[in-house]
Amino acid sequence: VEDVIEQADYLYGSGETEKLYRLLVQHKNSDDAELLWRLARSSRDLAQLGSTSAEEKKQLTYDSLEYAKKALEKNESNFAAHKWYGICLSDVGDYEGIKTKIGNAVIIKEHFQRAIELNPKDATTIHLIGIWCYSFAEMPWYQRKIAATLFATPPTSTFQE
Repeated sequence: VEDVIEQADYLYGSGETEKLYRLLVQHKNSDDAELLWRLARSSRDLAQLGSTSAEEKKQLTYDSLEYAKKALEKNESNFAAHKWYGICLSDVGDYEGIKTKIGNAVIIKEHFQRAIELNPKDATTIHLIGIWCYSFAEMPWYQRKIAATLFATPPTSTFQE
């Protein structure tokens, strides 16, 4: 497992998205959270490539969420599993519609906060929660009204937060 992780980190750093995915997908049934969150990340990265078809993008997006979820089940104390679960859940919301996306927003923020608790020096997660807060702080009043009709307590934030 350690050799695979080392090779995966090298491929990630080299920008070898397809090779990385092919390496990690062989371990999709692993019980190792470190492998699984990396597989979630590589699935998402492959989905983001312009050369990936729309159908493949959707499948990879849903797969990435499953891998991140499995990583969390294997190790709830893994900050990267929380970070990638939040990212992948947000991506799935793009396919599920605005109601699901807003409904998942609180869960996403909770996972980002948990990731920061577990690793307060991870700049990416801090940036992500900043984007989350900014998105909800700048939400126009009419979108807040729509969200309030869909949810008893829609997600909110402030610029100070």
